[in-house]
Amino acid sequence: MANIAFIGLGNMGGPMAGNLAKAGHAVTGFDLVAANNEAAKARNVCIAENARAAVKDADLVITMLPAGKHVLAVYEDIMAVTKNGALLIDSSTIDVDSARAAHMLADKAGLQSLDAPVSGGVGGAEAATLTFMCGGTDDAFARGKPIIEAMGKKIVHCGGAGAGQAAKICNNMILGISMIAVGEAFVLGEKLGLTHQALFDVASTASGQCWSLTTYCPVPGPVPNSPANRDYQPGFAAALMLKDLLLSQEASKSSGATTPLGQHAADLYQAFAAAGNDGKDFSGIVNFLRAGLK
Repeated sequence: MANIAFIGLGNMGGPMAGNLAKAGHAVTGFDLVAANNEAAKARNVCIAENARAAVKDADLVITMLPAGKHVLAVYEDIMAVTKNGALLIDSSTIDVDSARAAHMLADKAGLQSLDAPVSGGVGGAEAATLTFMCGGTDDAFARGKPIIEAMGKKIVHCGGAGAGQAAKICNNMILGISMIAVGEAFVLGEKLGLTHQALFDVASTASGQCWSLTTYCPVPGPVPNSPANRDYQPGFAAALMLKDLLLSQEASKSSGATTPLGQHAADLYQAFAAAGNDGKDFSGIVNFLRAGLK
């Protein structure tokens, strides 16, 4: 079993750290929010006074933080006290350039690293069924995979430094676009006199089938576990979808890719969030579409 430091114990990091402890690892964590530390303590995570104290004796350091600037700040802070030979795994969703900069900081300190963002939301974090998209060397991935398996169901090595973040933002651009398409279809179906169940029964077994429809249906009824049946309380908040879509467009511009639907999806989620829906589940955009984008 490994000594693991976990920096960032929020809605995702807390349960992920708890699953590592449940698997028998010695986990020491830290978060700037006191309530997150208390919740993690209830999951058998030891709480350190600060990030440096958390990583001091760790074989692996895992971070789950809001943005690239936070990851880089933590890396710069902990490098001087991180144990020789430790593996750094960043599971935050951040921009590709920051992910590559984090790898460079680790490499400069003689440490191996992975960028390993996740998909699956809070439910997947709780159930240890997350998908991890990993970027880094073959050796780093081989070292990290047995630890990551305590938190996720599918672990994919996507390539070198930054490849995990690249895969994450591409995947979530697909998700954002497809949820808008499914929402538009239900709004059109309503206007044409179709029941939600009738449209679902056809599209879920026909060429319109997609995850946004069959697992996360944006209208109440057809998929009982979807947020639509809980007044769109988030599994994945609209603010987070907007963050990922903006990252996709930043990457699109820097790489010279053409992603017009990605840009339009980002614009729609920007308007949806600005209308006071940033804390609602991203599937709630169906109501925004139904109201004529008002």
